[in-house]
Amino acid sequence: QVQLVESGGGLVQAGGSLRLSCAASGHTFSTYAMGWFRQAPGKEREFVAAVTWNGGSTVYADSVEGRFTISRDNAKGTVYLQMSSLKPEDTALYYCAADATTYHSYLYQSQWMYNYWGQGTQVTVSS
Repeated sequence: QVQLVESGGGLVQAGGSLRLSCAASGHTFSTYAMGWFRQAPGKEREFVAAVTWNGGSTVYADSVEGRFTISRDNAKGTVYLQMSSLKPEDTALYYCAADATTYHSYLYQSQWMYNYWGQGTQVTVSS
């Protein structure tokens, strides 16, 4: 069992930056691929980025490629999402999620393949 707690959200002007953190409890965190998703009001939850269990591979949604960076620190049990050049359309509730297949080298973009979820942190980008 893994519990995930996101933090770091807030209000930022367009063009600004934020770093989201997701702290995980449980000794199995370091064996799981991790993902970030987001959900804007009235829209479905969408994939943002994912990273393999060892940080060796990442994948991004086209809409954030080149602006967002996902990383992890297994010693701290934390995964990060560095967001730069933020746009109003990045406004959403951001969730982190864990794929509980240990040492999985494939990165899923479907939310249905993730087993554990945090409660989310709100990011609002003003124009």
